[in-house]
Amino acid sequence: MLASPWTAALAALFLWWFSTGAILWVVQGADGRGTGRDWHMWSVLFGLPVLSLGVIGLLVSLTNTDVSGAYIAFLSTLAIWGWIELAFLSGVITGPNRYDCPPGVPAWERFLRAWGTIAYHETLLTAALILILLVSWGAPNMFAFWTFAVLFFARVSAKLNLFFGVPKINIEFLPSPLSHLPSHFRTARMNAVFPISVTALSFAVACWFERIYAAATPAETVGFALLAALTVLALLEHWLMVLPLPDEKLWRWMIPAPKANDKTLLREDANGL
Repeated sequence: MLASPWTAALAALFLWWFSTGAILWVVQGADGRGTGRDWHMWSVLFGLPVLSLGVIGLLVSLTNTDVSGAYIAFLSTLAIWGWIELAFLSGVITGPNRYDCPPGVPAWERFLRAWGTIAYHETLLTAALILILLVSWGAPNMFAFWTFAVLFFARVSAKLNLFFGVPKINIEFLPSPLSHLPSHFRTARMNAVFPISVTALSFAVACWFERIYAAATPAETVGFALLAALTVLALLEHWLMVLPLPDEKLWRWMIPAPKANDKTLLREDANGL
């Protein structure tokens, strides 16, 4: 059963939904305990065992060519990625700029200010991508690297679209340490990057499906099915930037409703990637 590509796809869907909700639950819980950074810092520190398990699992998966190896690689990468995202959403690893962007600034200045809000986080993600590539290079099982690569490039694409402008920015779950972020993004009917993003992600999905069809082992079938499902979710998240669908309801049941005086805050995307 675990060797079925449908089981792998459903597993990827569940893990995306659950891990996103878990991170938002932790961050919102820290927010509810006060406005300072202490609780957010503690949540990141208490999450270090998850990061450690992710690193250990990734290393173990490199030589495991069974079906279990594909799942371990995928889960381990999500653990590493999830801890980095927790550190970002908690305001612990973000960037040197923690101020709102003044209205009316030129696009180049807005870009520099926006980069300043996420510089440390993006640098950490890039370093992690390179390190995972170096560790995985030539290994029998490289699904951990490909999983991180999908998450990384989908994240960069989403950030660029938020900067250049999309019709809908899901702003409901942004924690207080990042309340300055949305001032650096803009709402627009469309931007030139969006068609490129969805085309590239659609092409990647097609490539993963081709790899599933050509897979020589059950482990390859599962691994590429996990990647295909993850890329489809990334593509869906991009479309949710332009379609008026209430995607925040996917996690509303496990996260307290915002206070009335918080609803005017602009917040960054709360999607899983």
